[in-house]
Amino acid sequence: MVREDLRNIAIIAHVDHGKTTLVDEMLRQGGIYRENQATTERVMDSGDLERERGITILAKNTAVHYNGVKINIVDTPGHADFGGEVERILKMVNGVLLLVDAAEGPMPQTRFVLERALQLNHRVIVVINKIDKPDARIHEVEDEVLELFMELNANDEQLDSPMIYCSGRSGTASLDADKPGTDLRPLFDKILDYMPAPSGDENGELQMLVSSIDYNDYVGRIGIGRVERGVIRQNQDIMISNYHNPETQRRAKVVSIYQIDGLTRVPVETAKVGDIICFSGAEGINIGDTVTSLTCVEPLEFVKVSEPTMEMTFSVNNSPFAGKEGKYVTSRHLRERLYKELLKDVSLRVSDGDTTESFKVAGRGEMHLSILIETMRREGYELSCSTPKVLFREIDGKKCEPVERVIIDCPDIYNGAVMEKLGARKGELVSMEPRGSRTRLEYLVPTRCLFGYRSEFLTDTHGEGIINTIFDSYQPYRGDVTVRFTGSLVASEPGESTSYGIFNAQDRGQMFIGAQCPVYEGMIVGANPKQGDIAVNVCKKKHLTAIRSAGADEALRLVTPKIMSLEEAIDYIADDELIEVTPKNIRLRKRILNTELRLKEEAKLKKQA
Repeated sequence: MVREDLRNIAIIAHVDHGKTTLVDEMLRQGGIYRENQATTERVMDSGDLERERGITILAKNTAVHYNGVKINIVDTPGHADFGGEVERILKMVNGVLLLVDAAEGPMPQTRFVLERALQLNHRVIVVINKIDKPDARIHEVEDEVLELFMELNANDEQLDSPMIYCSGRSGTASLDADKPGTDLRPLFDKILDYMPAPSGDENGELQMLVSSIDYNDYVGRIGIGRVERGVIRQNQDIMISNYHNPETQRRAKVVSIYQIDGLTRVPVETAKVGDIICFSGAEGINIGDTVTSLTCVEPLEFVKVSEPTMEMTFSVNNSPFAGKEGKYVTSRHLRERLYKELLKDVSLRVSDGDTTESFKVAGRGEMHLSILIETMRREGYELSCSTPKVLFREIDGKKCEPVERVIIDCPDIYNGAVMEKLGARKGELVSMEPRGSRTRLEYLVPTRCLFGYRSEFLTDTHGEGIINTIFDSYQPYRGDVTVRFTGSLVASEPGESTSYGIFNAQDRGQMFIGAQCPVYEGMIVGANPKQGDIAVNVCKKKHLTAIRSAGADEALRLVTPKIMSLEEAIDYIADDELIEVTPKNIRLRKRILNTELRLKEEAKLKKQA
């Protein structure tokens, strides 16, 4: 049976190429809103962190109706660290819209998501978006997209993929690059004409792959996926199995079924082949599980998600301020929360650490792990995090490390500074392409050598540079390299920081705290521009005397401290330092808080070296 009344598509692209904005217009023109309904921008980015950062973190489903056909749309993340979301969601659809920015052209994540879609033999409609940008290079970008298809060994049908020219913000689409459209009808028509309708045996035994998981306090875990065969009914007894873990087979019951329509979930009693549905009742269901009838248990193979490349150690917060701000502070709370995250994040790995109070958490990149830490922090968790470490592998007897493909777009005058820094970080220049007054540089750089580079890059390019990275491959280890050339200013006494104490310390380097800030011994209060740590007493009070001198009461001029974000803190810390994360504060500290013990440990390590 072919479902001509249905299409299932995903929108894939590099970060900031306009996926979520285009979905906004598709919903608006697909009749989801009333004429006078107030709407928000990027309505699919529903999470607080997504709205704050302007990025999509989790893939989400919506649906519009056009000419009697329901189009299920999956909006996916464009950031490389959340590639696992894209990989798992592609099993749910029959075709993809590949968005490419008309000025930037194909970027690292464009290559990654397109490669995954081609591997699954999905049909592709190429959408050249943002054609109304002043620096749009529509015809050059067309050629670059075709070159990318050829590089990825696309077949003849995929090479003939249709191209649509869009402005997601204006809500227009056209089949001719030189004639802008007036609405999105050409895009909707092309989706109906070119995207294959879902097909399958409606009379066969039930079979459905779970590609996503949601959670509700009232009904528990909710499985989301596409019905591959047969019909699923409310209150039906089902079997849950897993292709990769056959021993986990168990029986369950479907309590309720929902279909997605616009931005809401509509309860239904049955769903058939091709429908993307949400269902509740199967406690403990996971991504990659297959729902089947009791009589025909045939689990479907789930896509193999790329392995993590970076690891951090999360441990219980043991600083002098521990337990003052957080609601969940014990190792039991930490363990439960991390293993719960595994159920919905397929590219995360969690294992027990060296102690009972620590856990090793491996992910795709710094942003992947920092989003997890920020989410936990907002939920009331307290924890401490170590510096990130890359995961090495042994390939053919050689020690290999993850290498990132780095694409940089910056004004010509800053090329020298960028190339000098990346050369010192073991970067290998792959290509250099002038674009007007700007240059696009492509490098292969070891992942560990990029820690802390983004803030340096923005400084070197005066905020005008754009940097994008994506995991490329594992390559032979390129040798030791020093990426941090600064030390820390470490508090030598506990108490509350004073203006007098900070005034005397700020000549030593950049301060991270202001006056009247609670401080403990071993807490990092600033950065030393030279290598090596300096112990400073920021709680020092002015010695009062009965004699008043002429300049005694002059106001102390304090330099504005640098308040670290979580990403900046992850980039900054060294191996002997930790980040203390609480719901209200992010503090940096030394592993060994006591100044005397720390100096003894440093002397011991120097002796061994």
